[in-house]
Amino acid sequence: MNHDSYPDAYIRSILQGVRTVAIVGASINPARPSFIVVKYLAERGYEVIGVNPGLAGGTIAGCPVVARLADVGKPVDMVEIFRNSEAAGPVVDEALALEPKPRVIWMQLSVRNDEAAARAEAAGVQVVMNRCPKIEYGRLSGEIGWQGVNSRILSARKPQLSGKGFQKLTIDSRR
Repeated sequence: MNHDSYPDAYIRSILQGVRTVAIVGASINPARPSFIVVKYLAERGYEVIGVNPGLAGGTIAGCPVVARLADVGKPVDMVEIFRNSEAAGPVVDEALALEPKPRVIWMQLSVRNDEAAARAEAAGVQVVMNRCPKIEYGRLSGEIGWQGVNSRILSARKPQLSGKGFQKLTIDSRR
């Protein structure tokens, strides 16, 4: 697998196929990206389990938190890693020790560990690195486009305020 670029079909098949997601490094702080991803994925119907030893026994955005992956107590489809690239290696090893193994190891934005990815792929596990499932879900579902992001239209025009207080971009060349 070329981990520099993923086909949309690869990412889409992962996001459509997984149901249970363990998020290693989940935070209870609503300003942290890991909290936002826990909440977002749970709102999209995924069963999310936070993995954070300091928060074990509690909840994050209504989702249970355990200390280690081994404490999840049920099969996990995807392990998402919100740790740095060096720490990702031991997390991948912990995930590969699960029985059954997860189908997917997902390393968050800026997290890349090629050696750990090779170990996971050798064990038959799909790997995604340096991507965010929230962003990918939003991009592939068109949700991000509703907000004017990734519209594939570049413009230097200042958005015009419509009568209801919403900014409105137009592709009308007469403006």
